[in-house]
Amino acid sequence: MNKRNLYTVLAIVLIVAIFGYEFVLESNTTSEIIEEGSAVKTNTNEFFLPTSTTGQVVHHEHYSLSYNETHEQAEWVAYELKKAHLSNTNFKRPYFEIDKAVQTGAAHWRNYKKSGYDRGHLCPAGDRRFSKEAHDETFLTSNISPQEHQFNSGIWNTLEQKVRYWAGKYDGVFVITGGVLKGDMKTIGDEEVSVPNQFYKVLIDTNSGNIKMIAFLMPHEDSNQSLYKFVVSVDEIEDLTGIDFFSELDDAVENRLEASSSYKGWSF
Repeated sequence: MNKRNLYTVLAIVLIVAIFGYEFVLESNTTSEIIEEGSAVKTNTNEFFLPTSTTGQVVHHEHYSLSYNETHEQAEWVAYELKKAHLSNTNFKRPYFEIDKAVQTGAAHWRNYKKSGYDRGHLCPAGDRRFSKEAHDETFLTSNISPQEHQFNSGIWNTLEQKVRYWAGKYDGVFVITGGVLKGDMKTIGDEEVSVPNQFYKVLIDTNSGNIKMIAFLMPHEDSNQSLYKFVVSVDEIEDLTGIDFFSELDDAVENRLEASSSYKGWSF
């Protein structure tokens, strides 16, 4: 073999080795992310996590979720919003990233491009301003759902602000939120991300004395109605979604609280 051919062979071997190394490195990184996503974090309150209808629960550092591959989004996102979490710090909005901890593959952010829908946060970035890490973690594609802009910036934003008010007033609340992934829904993007017709939010307060719950079910549309008009029982949301909330509570307490659609005890 002459020198020219030898150099060509060596160059090919070197290129293959570099690509092979990068592939192994990327695979190992992905494995670490997936393993991290499967581990229960120290600040995850498992006692209040709902059941998963998909069997794919991911625990990030500052929230947990159950991913629904069929609809390419979380069926629920759950997190504790403590009074100490509340902050007015403004961090620069990062780019959205695909959540590599979702083993079936989370939706790509490009599905939302030119779709006419916002990338609606389920765990709001505004609830995670106590650190840049926590804030940026909300910009994973597993934590978003397609939302009409007027809904996202209107009544839904009003509810998110009210949740922060309650977190401060009651020294923390546990929040579970998502879209109702049932019925005839539009889809967006190449991966056919479902557009929910309704969104829900369920809260439980165990810090201010007697344990209490409140649940909201909102049509995916702009509204000028007062928030209390959207209060429903937790049972109603369970019937709609097939998700079992607060199953670890004492049955008598769970049944009583989940059947009620009263907002008594919650300051509006």
